[in-house]
Amino acid sequence: MKTSAVFAFCLLVASFSGACASVPPPSERLTSAEAAIRGALEVDANTVPRAQLHLKLAQEQVDKAKRYIQDDQNDRAELALRRAQADAELAIVLAREQDMTTKARTAQARVEKLKAGKSQ
Repeated sequence: MKTSAVFAFCLLVASFSGACASVPPPSERLTSAEAAIRGALEVDANTVPRAQLHLKLAQEQVDKAKRYIQDDQNDRAELALRRAQADAELAIVLAREQDMTTKARTAQARVEKLKAGKSQ
């Protein structure tokens, strides 16, 4: 009986020590998230309202992750950086969508103008 209690205690200590093990800082994830934010800025995501929102959210998540890293909460930092990267990539897609929509409308207007000129 005493042996099983000691064994159970050892298992409990081992499980807590594994759960409290230090997670390394997510340096690569931070670099990737910041690169995605720069990419969003390059495609002018800050000029498209929906994209601008996601760009802002991405920057906020990076800032939060940096605070987590300073507090040695690297697992939380990792999650914040994943959200940041996803928001920045969404901002890129939304900005490109807006650009493509504008170009398509311009092209459609030219086609309509050409059609109108031929029918005369």
